[in-house]
Amino acid sequence: MYYVYILASRRHGTLYIGVTNSLQKRLTEHRDGRGSLFVRTHGVHRLVYVESYERPDEAIAREKQLKHWKRDWKIELIERDNLEWRDLSDLLV
Repeated sequence: MYYVYILASRRHGTLYIGVTNSLQKRLTEHRDGRGSLFVRTHGVHRLVYVESYERPDEAIAREKQLKHWKRDWKIELIERDNLEWRDLSDLLV
């Protein structure tokens, strides 16, 4: 399984979009400061949105698509399922 995810620093804060085949591992890397420099610099650790895909090419294409979206569209996408911008990482098993 492959995941496209959005991290946020806070509600309506700085956003980061990434793709991974191990969401839990990637979140741990980000939170331990071993993820991207952008995440470390901007304190973007709250998992606010996730999509899953069977194939890596689909996930990568979606990540690229979302990165080109306007900020308002990204916020609407997040708030469609997560109006409160709560951290979804506690839902991961």
